[in-house]
Formats: sequence, C-alpha cells, structure tokens
Amino acid sequence: MNNVFDIVVCGGGMGGVCSVIAAARKGISVLLVEKYGFAGGMATSGLVNPFMSFRRQIQKADGAWECGEGDGDIIASPIFVEIVNRLKSMGAADESGQIFDDEILKFVLDGMLIESGAKILYHSFVSGAKINKSSIDEISLTTKSDNPRIRAKVFIDATGDGDLAYLAGFPYEMGAGDEGDCQPMTLCFRVGGVSGFSSFGEVMENLNSIYSDAKKSGAITIPRENVLLFRTLRPDVIHFNTTRIIGKDGTDSMELGQAEIEGRSQAMSLFSLFREKSAFFKDAFMLKMACQIGVRETRRITGAYKLTAGDVVGAKTFGDGIARSSYPIDIHNPKGEGTVIKKVEGPFYEIPFRCLIPEESTNLLMACRAISSTHEAHSSLRVMPVVASIGQAAGFAAAEAVKNKKPLSEIDGKILKSQLLSAP
Repeated sequence: MNNVFDIVVCGGGMGGVCSVIAAARKGISVLLVEKYGFAGGMATSGLVNPFMSFRRQIQKADGAWECGEGDGDIIASPIFVEIVNRLKSMGAADESGQIFDDEILKFVLDGMLIESGAKILYHSFVSGAKINKSSIDEISLTTKSDNPRIRAKVFIDATGDGDLAYLAGFPYEMGAGDEGDCQPMTLCFRVGGVSGFSSFGEVMENLNSIYSDAKKSGAITIPRENVLLFRTLRPDVIHFNTTRIIGKDGTDSMELGQAEIEGRSQAMSLFSLFREKSAFFKDAFMLKMACQIGVRETRRITGAYKLTAGDVVGAKTFGDGIARSSYPIDIHNPKGEGTVIKKVEGPFYEIPFRCLIPEESTNLLMACRAISSTHEAHSSLRVMPVVASIGQAAGFAAAEAVKNKKPLSEIDGKILKSQLLSAP
C-alpha cells in the first residue's frame, strides 16, 4: 500500500465518509482508515436509528439559498442527502429518509466511497502521531498485518472521540463542570415478532406503563425515566434507545467494555420484562443488539472558536458558518434520570469553520462531534446529519488546502461557506 496521501481521514462514521467523498471527488488522493469492516459509524455499528429530522437547502430564482420546506431540525449537507436518496431508491429508507436499513447503508457507503476514488483501509485504526511543532508529519496505524506509518498533507479526525487530536497532543476538554461528567451511553437494540397492536402509540403507552410499574417496584433499576422506542421499516420490529449507562469513560477501553456489558444486561432485562408483561411481546424475540455502544460525549478539542449554548439557543450565524441546524440542546443527565431540552429560538444556528481546527494546528481538521464547543452546545451538534455537514465542510477545506498549498489557518471560512451553500 502507498504510504503517502494528500489527505488521510481517520474514522468512517457519517462525518468521515462525507469528508472522504467531498475531498476525493475533487481529484485529491484520500485514504480512509476505519476500525470496522464497514463504514457508517453509529448508524451501522451503533445501530442508532432514525436519523434526526432534516431538510435540504434550496436555491431560489434570484440565486439566494434558503431552507427547504418541511419541519426538519437539520439543514443537511448534499452528500448526506445523496446517501439518503440512494437508500430510498433501494427501498431501504422511508419517505422521510429518517428510518433506514443499517445493513443496506453499509453497502451504499461502500459504493459511494469506491466511486469517489478514495482508498479504503478497513480493520485498522490510528494508534500514534508524530508531530513537528503544530503540524502532524505522520500517523501510525494498527492493522491486521502490520503497523504502517502514513504521511499526508492534511489529516482529518473523524474518530468521534478526537483520538487523532489527542494522540497528537492538541488540547481538549471533556464532559461538564469540574468533574467532567459526560452524557450517558446507550446500547441500542431491536426486538422482532411484536404483534397484535393497532397503532405504534398503543405500543408506546403499553411499554411505558409496564416500565413505570417495574421502576416503582424495583424490578428494573435502569437510570432512565421512560422507554424510548422507534418504528422501523418492518411493522413487527421495534427499535429501542432505552438503556442508560452512567459514569463510564468512553475513551478508556476497560470502562467502554464494562459499559457494553452493562448495556447488554439492561437490554435483556427490558426484553424479559416486556416479554412477560406485554401481550404485544408474547411471540417476540431479541433480533439484534448493536455491536458497539452509542457514546454521546467524550473529548472536545479546543479550537479558535468555541460554540456555546447561547450560540445554539440564540440561533447565531457566522460569516464562516459551515453547518446549520435547529436541533435542540439535548442533554441526557450524566448522573441518571432526566433529559434537558432547550429549543433553538430561530430558524437555525450555524457552526463556524473555526470550531473544526484544533488550536495551533496547521494540518489537522475535525469531522466528528469532537469539535470545539461547550458541553451544552455539543449535545445539539452531536447528531449524525449535523456531523455529516461538518464532515463535508472538512473535506472541502482539506482539498482547498492541498490544492493551493495553504495551511488550514489560511482557508477563508467565508468562501468555504459560499462553496458549501452552492454545492450540488
């Protein structure tokens, strides 16, 4: 394998995929490094479903851009919309594009990555970084066969946890307050064979009533106040986002494994409870548990600008705003029960390009939830369609830096914003 590329993207979640495709389509040599044998991140390995509601920008006759029709929270990037449209064309997403088939998504992403011309290195992850002042010279990978060192002009950290930025020694924050408490983790799971109900609302009401009684009696001790469940593409399959694991560090392998063990235990407790108490579950079976727990929050790099709760709630826009969303502040209590929701008081807020560049970095960009933000703002921007927009912006910026031989600090965020708004 060639060990020198224009751009290397570490992490194949929605941010990483959109980064790779955006850059590779501009004729740039790009390598994707992904620890699993497929891309998609939380959408595939984490079984996170559905996508949060989204809209696409539309261009008016006078050339100006505005939000498309609908009530979606997120103004989605063109590449993300393309992914969803491909799923829909295969019958693998509903009309809204939110509910999707995660197995078909793996296939769709493989195809789009290959079509882009990028090189794909699955079953590999970044394990080290050699830095010269503020520039990453090379990274070390751990693969099934060896430990290659890879050089690039620009690196993109799409690991979710900011692993590359951490290994390179760039400053970061973690969690909330002095204790650094992060939002709890959730292991998603699906139950098949659910039947006998007249509406999905009837199932929701039934399961929440059973859960509430079990909490009161002490039969269930999960530190969550209710049952969060979703429809799927199959009427007899219910998706659960209900387990809650608190007090674990998603950047610590031991604690991450402990969280996953606890998540599976909680999932089985819930399944057993509903199988025993709900008439709709008399023939139900555990269909699938995610192969990786969903981690809402870990590291957040320190960048040239830190997005705040005030920016989100106040619907603040920026000259270098490269992603737009009206998804609310959504904080699952790090200590246990309860969820804080604060709505955006306007059409949308923007994430400035400056949040994607670690402080003092000349050739590293972030394309994941680990961008520069506060704990509160992070709870809004962490969802997959927003991260996809961040990823496409990172790919555009990295390609611009390579083509014009510029450090990232010299990329004009206002021009980048204009390019993203006019992207097909």
